[in-house]
Amino acid sequence: MNTILVINSGSTSTKVAVFEENTPLFSETIRHSAEELKQFSDITDQMAMRKELILKKLAAHGCLLNSLTDIVARGGLIRPIESGTYLINARMREDMHSKTALAHASVLSGLIAAQLSDELGIPAYVVDPVVVDELEPVARLSGLAGIERRSVFHALNTKAILRKAAADLGMKYEDGCFIAVHMGGGITVSAHRYGRVIDVNDAMGGDGAFTPDRTGSLPIVPVIEMCFSGNYAKEQMLDLVQKKGGLYSYLGTNDMIEAEEMVKQGDEFAAMVVEAMAYQICKEIGAMHAVLEGRARAVILTGGISNSTRFTGMIKKRIDGWLPVLTYAGEDEMQALADGVLRVKNGLERLYEY
Repeated sequence: MNTILVINSGSTSTKVAVFEENTPLFSETIRHSAEELKQFSDITDQMAMRKELILKKLAAHGCLLNSLTDIVARGGLIRPIESGTYLINARMREDMHSKTALAHASVLSGLIAAQLSDELGIPAYVVDPVVVDELEPVARLSGLAGIERRSVFHALNTKAILRKAAADLGMKYEDGCFIAVHMGGGITVSAHRYGRVIDVNDAMGGDGAFTPDRTGSLPIVPVIEMCFSGNYAKEQMLDLVQKKGGLYSYLGTNDMIEAEEMVKQGDEFAAMVVEAMAYQICKEIGAMHAVLEGRARAVILTGGISNSTRFTGMIKKRIDGWLPVLTYAGEDEMQALADGVLRVKNGLERLYEY
């Protein structure tokens, strides 16, 4: 019997679960307030606090540490890798301490998993971290030598949902072409061809549709003019693009529920902004359909925003005349992480070396 501890850390939360085979014994989200986090000068300083809270949750649910057989983590911004399940080895541990990896709290899950692995003498893994990179060579060219397009997206949830969607369509994920749209704080639209993501927008890098708080792609010349206007420092420009763009820039909120409430109250400008976000997503879908040479079997909508039937309806209105649009609302990354370990342990996939 495989008993798997699952850890998924975010900037303001730590999700923890234990699975017995593919059945969750418990799954909880630990919230971290701004007040709680401001005492830490950097991400690594949070490790001890988050690890202690994880151990308390295990104890509260009567889960004995010696009953665990495996640990799996979300990982973080390590080096680009192909999709799959990877053992946390010495090289990955080293890279998880790099400046790039430590830029986002998701790396804490891997660091904590590695530490517990040493203490308990059991293996620890990561599954489909955000740096999964299967881009075609032609997709890497940006239009300016020295700047290469990169693959940073919601790989874990996207691949897990597409496996489910493909099964519902009576086929295997690896046997078809699909377009996946993950809609949350970041929005990524990816082209999947026979199990590989051959193109995707880099939402963290300012590419693609605008989101609740990110600008997405912008006309570059006006941005350059802003940078050299003397009115903005580098940090301010990054803040505008990554945290104060999109819905927030236009409506003063990055909460999709609040934005839709504005629309319901008759705010015509809010209605146009929300529609524009859907419009831009549809443009990205059209681009990915061209990447797949018109062979996409379906468009799959997932992520938190896909819970809104009003918003998904805007996308379906433009797309479902030429492609089926299926919705799998929300995400289940904890199940996806456990399933990745089980596929390896059951001999369905090989274990990758980082």
